[in-house]
Amino acid sequence: MSETSEIIAKVTETVEPILAAANFYLYDIEFVKEGGSWYLRVYVDKDGGITLDDCVLVSDQLSEKLDELDPDPFAEPYFLEVSSPGAERPLKKEQDYQRALNEYVHLSLYQKLNGKKIYEGTLIKLDDQALTIRVTEKNRERDVVVPRELISKARLAIKF
Repeated sequence: MSETSEIIAKVTETVEPILAAANFYLYDIEFVKEGGSWYLRVYVDKDGGITLDDCVLVSDQLSEKLDELDPDPFAEPYFLEVSSPGAERPLKKEQDYQRALNEYVHLSLYQKLNGKKIYEGTLIKLDDQALTIRVTEKNRERDVVVPRELISKARLAIKF
């Protein structure tokens, strides 16, 4: 296990009780070096959406808990950022897909399906093999079944 993945595992273990107590959930954690500085980014959410005050609450509690860790898993100083994963968040884990049911999504494919590599529509069904999205083309709705192995990237999308 790399040092970065060990840090992410330790932060996950530390933040999950904080989130559970507030009925929030962990979306993702990044520990990255940018411009000579290290950043620990913790993305959290809750049903109905996370607020700035929610992020401050998690940041304050998590900062305190991380300072108490012994031994300290961080070899270098870092900046802690707690935020929402955003309106067009990527769908990475199975629970991300489950939460995206009946939401508008954007799918990028490795290869064309029915002549297209990009689909946007409402995620109406999912199983282990495929996602079914309802797309609107020329004012007509139709369902498209997209095999999971064709999906290179999936994210929530904003419908215009």
